[in-house]
Amino acid sequence: MALHRVNTDHYQGQLYNKAQRLREAFSEFTPLAPELFPSPPSHYRLRAEFKIWHQDNAVHYAMYRQGEHKKPFIIDIFTIGSELMNQLMPIVLKAINHNEILRKRLFSAEFLTTLSGDALITLIYHRKLDETWAQEAHALQDTLGFPVLGRSRKQKVVLARDYVTEQMEIDGRQYQYKQVEGSFTQPNGEICRSMIHWAKRVCGNNNSDLLELYCGNGNFTIPLSNNFKKVLATEISKVSVKSTWENIRANGVTNLNIVRMSSEEFTQAIDKDRPFRRLSDIDLDAYNFDTVLVDPPRAGLDKNTCTMVARFPRILYISCNPVTQLENLKLLSRTHSIEQFALFDQFPYTEHTETGLLLTRQ
Repeated sequence: MALHRVNTDHYQGQLYNKAQRLREAFSEFTPLAPELFPSPPSHYRLRAEFKIWHQDNAVHYAMYRQGEHKKPFIIDIFTIGSELMNQLMPIVLKAINHNEILRKRLFSAEFLTTLSGDALITLIYHRKLDETWAQEAHALQDTLGFPVLGRSRKQKVVLARDYVTEQMEIDGRQYQYKQVEGSFTQPNGEICRSMIHWAKRVCGNNNSDLLELYCGNGNFTIPLSNNFKKVLATEISKVSVKSTWENIRANGVTNLNIVRMSSEEFTQAIDKDRPFRRLSDIDLDAYNFDTVLVDPPRAGLDKNTCTMVARFPRILYISCNPVTQLENLKLLSRTHSIEQFALFDQFPYTEHTETGLLLTRQ
């Protein structure tokens, strides 16, 4: 099945099979069946990148199988993409095909959309972008009603803004997120909402503090700040840290602090192995951490970080790679048991699985 065209009749079957595989994989550590959070069967993906295929003086959206860059799949419909993305795609393509300045040496187009109806289109080139390009891109931007951004080697041309604003309701409260082009955002908006709702539910209300590693732009951090007395979060990306501070202010959060550190560095800091100037105004001893939230990259937790989080009474572990999560469980299961187990179908019709675990100290 081509990824850009899906048969929604197959969705429930593939979700059931994915859940069965996950339950079998985790059976060594828990008898629980995962709580299932299904995706919308179509139009669930909020961001996508397309290669631009030039042929016969026209351009097309295209995708490739890995290693087969001369065999494009021409994309004429993208059923996994958001409704807004599908509305904008033909308008953008038509404008590019009718404009030599926009078309010349264009090799990629990226769409970033939100559940709340915002969008940003990035056009990426193998040439330097000049004022003539900017004028034509401004005209396209006016036609679309959404910002257009240009990129080429060592060049970024922002005509209006380089971000979208997501607005999301969680448990009756509206949250606002600035999502900057090029930084990580959750691709499946409804699953993102489900993940945050699940995390808040399983954590409950606490009179203790939360530590979060890999916080991104505050996706989990900001809603969970209502569940804890204080929150300290870490993130290594400068862009994401800046976005988190803006999101903290936009949502009126007052009990949350963020520091730009890797998980390895924070482990050294909390163990007092090494002082960090970035923590000069933060008293780690003043926190009463009861829960740690980790949402690491596909590589999972490194050994030292895994050992550090094992000291916490509760570990909320979100993973985009159950294989490395299972590796970490070999260590974590010595001290903790799985109390909650969830499957978030972030990427329907694929083998990829997003999982959530709440582990409590035995």
